[in-house]
Amino acid sequence: MVQAEADTSKNLLRVTYAGSIGLEDTRRAVEDLKGLLTGLAPGFRLLTDLSRLERMDLACVPDMEKMMDLCDCKGVETVVRVIPDPQKDIGFNILSLFHYSRQVRIITCQTLPEALEALAA
Repeated sequence: MVQAEADTSKNLLRVTYAGSIGLEDTRRAVEDLKGLLTGLAPGFRLLTDLSRLERMDLACVPDMEKMMDLCDCKGVETVVRVIPDPQKDIGFNILSLFHYSRQVRIITCQTLPEALEALAA
């Protein structure tokens, strides 16, 4: 499951990955993201929570790239990721180099409370 939600009052987009993620999940997430981004202003923050991710199919990578490109085009300022196990990074750090502009600040945290604190700073 991939769940995306926007909080326009905080100019925040939250994307949560849980369980086993397949191509249908990420395709749906790309479409959801397109709609959610219209309500956010440039300079928004993105919280990516991988704390409940079990596995993701390699076929999902192009959709992950699309989601990063959409956020970059809309003007994401800060990306905060929750990755409790570095082995579950699934390539986000490498993909970020190619799909976010150099101005985007990327913070990786091990816990959700740590990530929320980073967002508040």
